Amino acid sequence: MAAEAARQGRLYTWQDYRSWPGEERWELIGGEPIAMSPSPTDRHQLVCGALFVEMSLYFRGRPCRALISPMDVKLSDLDVVQPDILVVCDPKQLRGTHIEGPPTVVVEVLSPSSELHDRGRKMELYARCGVLEYWLVLPYPSGVEVLLLDHGGYRIHKLYRRPDTLASPSFPDLRIPLQDVFDVPIAPAEVILEVKEGPPPYSPGWQPKATRPSVPSPA
Repeated sequence: MAAEAARQGRLYTWQDYRSWPGEERWELIGGEPIAMSPSPTDRHQLVCGALFVEMSLYFRGRPCRALISPMDVKLSDLDVVQPDILVVCDPKQLRGTHIEGPPTVVVEVLSPSSELHDRGRKMELYARCGVLEYWLVLPYPSGVEVLLLDHGGYRIHKLYRRPDTLASPSFPDLRIPLQDVFDVPIAPAEVILEVKEGPPPYSPGWQPKATRPSVPSPA
């Protein structure tokens, strides 16, 4: 039914969304149904799970709560999303079947199929609805971009890499060693190119190698 709704090209509401089959995973952005990726990779799930464990332990016994997908977040009657991880600090937002209103923190673990969506329409939606912190997690090469809401848009608070300890600007005591989060084996045949740091070939003192002039071979 959700796929048929997407084909019809009309806008859909929270009520429509709730009537769709539970085995299908969809989001609504501006009333438009967006099909989510079929099944995340094992790396996505391992990184997401490790990050959730760290956040859940920190918030235990505190007013805020960390939740992991799948969990519907109703941002408006036309906007419903399922972030990978979210933090809710107002107990009135916990409605049993879903979260009502913007979480304080939203975490999306990126994949090639979702990165453009997570950096585009979902980022704009989260900013417009007032999500204070937005974390973009890249499983490999490993890194986390922590974005902070500032005058209706996001600015980069800090970029964290695998050896770093992530610190939340909203929860300064929340410190997550990313070495543990990204402790995921890489397949032997997997090759991912990374930017290499080092001196350029034309650095000061560089001299071209002497070459002998080519001599035509005798006829």
